[in-house]
Amino acid sequence: MKYESIRNLKIPRIGFGTWKIGGGSSPDLKMDSVSMAALRSALETGYTHFDTAEMYADGHSEELLGRAIRESNIPRESLFITSKVTPSHLKYDAVLSSCENSLRRLQMGYLDLYLIHWPSVGMKLEETFCALNKLAREGKVRHLGVSNFNLKLLKESQAHSETPILTNQVPYSLSDRSYVKNGVLDYCQRNDILFTAYSPVDEGRMRSNSALESIAKAHQATVHQIALAWIISQPRVITIPMSANPVHIAENFNAADIELTGGEIEQLSKAG
Repeated sequence: MKYESIRNLKIPRIGFGTWKIGGGSSPDLKMDSVSMAALRSALETGYTHFDTAEMYADGHSEELLGRAIRESNIPRESLFITSKVTPSHLKYDAVLSSCENSLRRLQMGYLDLYLIHWPSVGMKLEETFCALNKLAREGKVRHLGVSNFNLKLLKESQAHSETPILTNQVPYSLSDRSYVKNGVLDYCQRNDILFTAYSPVDEGRMRSNSALESIAKAHQATVHQIALAWIISQPRVITIPMSANPVHIAENFNAADIELTGGEIEQLSKAG
């Protein structure tokens, strides 16, 4: 696995997303066995960065992730766990309560990274960060970040955060360059902020093209692996694909070891 080094941290360039673990926006207990199998497979494969949120299956995703980690006997300190506060909980007391609830469901003493999941209309970032800063001072959260923030909101977050914003987590793939066009990627790269790409293969719906297929063939890899390798070939960019299929879980993980040439990266950038 390749790592991105930032502020005395080494973060895997490919982590494991948990959207749809335990259900969609509400819990689906019928999915527990499949979800737990996926989490166990990811842990056995070697993933150490897991990304979850209180919004995922209304907290059930966090419960299952915590259970899988406890069952694995992997030391907590060797893992990097991210969770997120939902946009309806951005007032001071609600942020504190949300974090406590996430820690309770995960059965952990701290989060490595805590994000504002989405901006909400009328939110008061100063109040939200008052609570986030308190959580960081108390050690319940080690690093702060945001998700789905445009450039204006990202800069406002930096102004209100007592600690450096670690990441902005946004959709990014060969076919989705919206956060390149709005200036966020360039700003993150120039200001030492991780750019975390979610939906890196368009939730499995990624369309192939001749460039992808020829490069995949040259590397004896899948087109999805090449798409992931393209994302993490860029400075300060990491990604968190998700799959419940053990074969794809391993393929995603191994995509970090693919070394694309400069010409291949350029070819993919133009073809996407």
